Amino acid sequence: MSRRSDVPRFYWDWFLGELERGETVVVNPFNTRQVKKVSLLSQDVDGFVFWTREPYRIRESAGMLLERGYQFYVMVSLTGYPAIFEPQAPPLDRIIDDLHRLSACIGSERVFWRYDPILLSSLTSEHYHVEQFQFLAGALATAVGRCIVSLYDPYAKSDKRLRALETERLVEIYPLYKERRYVVPEAVNLLGRLADIAHQYRIPIYSCAEPDGLVSYGILPHACVDGSLFGLKKEKDPHQRSFCRCDRSIDIGRYGTCPARCLYCYAW
Repeated sequence: MSRRSDVPRFYWDWFLGELERGETVVVNPFNTRQVKKVSLLSQDVDGFVFWTREPYRIRESAGMLLERGYQFYVMVSLTGYPAIFEPQAPPLDRIIDDLHRLSACIGSERVFWRYDPILLSSLTSEHYHVEQFQFLAGALATAVGRCIVSLYDPYAKSDKRLRALETERLVEIYPLYKERRYVVPEAVNLLGRLADIAHQYRIPIYSCAEPDGLVSYGILPHACVDGSLFGLKKEKDPHQRSFCRCDRSIDIGRYGTCPARCLYCYAW
């Protein structure tokens, strides 16, 4: 649906309007003069993949989407980070409740919990992540079909925002990678502990755009856009970042439009 903005949270009415029109317009983010129309008719859509922090609008429309023949699944980002990193995050208890309601509506196999990006800092230490993940896994175990984890990638704009916090001595950011995407031992150890917790609650755990070395911890590589979940043959998207396993898709969101303003996000 969109890696570029939280459409279900902020632009759901727009999306429903585009569904009624039967098409939408996609602008090339690297060349705004390049515009194409994309059909949203059910016979032309293999499936929707929704990324969001707040799934209740999807739940409200789930019956309509299913009645019209659309396949879809929902990935909900939920970390509960301090407000300095997620200034507009919805209340944790409300999202946990929403996830259970969504799961009851469409089935847990269509609901994925994203605990990402994992950011190691003086405010979000390894101990912090273990405690937070333990709490969330316990709260979500019966509501989600899988958990997806990934480490923070230092994109230029987001890295500049985080470094500004360091300059102001509000937080210290700890590195997760060395050259050639080598994950530092502290991060590997943390991921292993999170995997143990996920297995304790019988939540399958996967990684997003990470090296394959995590398989030994029981963390399998994941394609967030997975055509096989819609009965399609896998076809890797060549335009995504290194280690990404996503299949080809069309993103109908736009960069720079998400009001959430999470400091670590690459999309604004």
